[in-house]
Amino acid sequence: MSEYTIKQLMRKNISTLVPYSSARNEFSGKGSIYIDANENYRDFVGEKGLNRYPDPQHIELKREIEKVMGFLPQQIVVGNGSDELIDLLFRIFCVPGKDKILMMSPTYGAYKVFADINDISVSYCPLKDDFSIDLERLESQCHLINTGTIEHGIHKLLFICSPNNPTGNSFPLEQIGEIAKRFRGITVIDEAYVDFSSIGSAKALLEQNERIVILRTLSKAYGLANVRIGIAISSPEIIEAMHHVKYPYNVSGIQQEAAIGALRAQKEVEATIKIILNERERVASNLRNFSFVQKVFPSDANFLLVRVDDPTLLYNMLLKKGIIIRNRSSLRGCYGCVRITIGSVSENNALLETLTQLEEIL
Repeated sequence: MSEYTIKQLMRKNISTLVPYSSARNEFSGKGSIYIDANENYRDFVGEKGLNRYPDPQHIELKREIEKVMGFLPQQIVVGNGSDELIDLLFRIFCVPGKDKILMMSPTYGAYKVFADINDISVSYCPLKDDFSIDLERLESQCHLINTGTIEHGIHKLLFICSPNNPTGNSFPLEQIGEIAKRFRGITVIDEAYVDFSSIGSAKALLEQNERIVILRTLSKAYGLANVRIGIAISSPEIIEAMHHVKYPYNVSGIQQEAAIGALRAQKEVEATIKIILNERERVASNLRNFSFVQKVFPSDANFLLVRVDDPTLLYNMLLKKGIIIRNRSSLRGCYGCVRITIGSVSENNALLETLTQLEEIL
């Protein structure tokens, strides 16, 4: 069965789109007087440049990303969080009311939300009980999925979150590469938690398959959840389309400066990751000693998925003590489970001490 080209997979109106050209797109370099973008000449909050539009191409930030992550600037799109980039992919490839996406549950819930927003139906291939990929079921499902036609709607996007949220496990890169090869649409590999994983990035797969998109974020390992910086890496044709469709000034100058600062603090970031990994093992080991804990699942992320006797009771009891965890028991495949983020040493100690106090109740 022949593969579709990237252009064939795109919505027709996107493949022919003439993008908006902002004033800052038409000029690069330094000027002494800027009267091209209808900005106010005054900055009212202390000469911080807030009266000027930010760089829409994120050139300096992309250079820092290249230094730290090894991706070339021409491979990169920067978004207002990964959520913007996920939504861009829906708008570029999926025709509302006709196309579909495929995801392996349980996984990150935002994929389904963006599908609903864009009027795209979702097909699920459940993971096995140990949260590994059910390759036989996926192969069978992909075979059926691949029989569709562009004209009548096909599965355009396949989302693989690795390490997966909320399960915490990574999938073997060889598996991901083979799945992406067999899938006729665009395979999106969400690596939000890859900095905490022993498996490593799927970036080598980009050289083998132009229909792969890798997503990264600075919200986790780089501590910028409040800044909202997402990164998409892919082939030139997909990157160009994402630049055409994104809002002209989608990432503010303040966001870009914060991201550059975090990327330049690589030694501190790596030291913190090491602490989190050590704490992840310590917390997991201690959790296994509680009578109400049925299972602590292996994790390649900065959190633990834990199956307990009564997740709702546990959540509410911790809430009364001012400790907030995530109750994931209503999520398909996560019955009886809570998700616990690995915090600082003192935060983790407080959690374990509180659980010890509550053990008789739980």
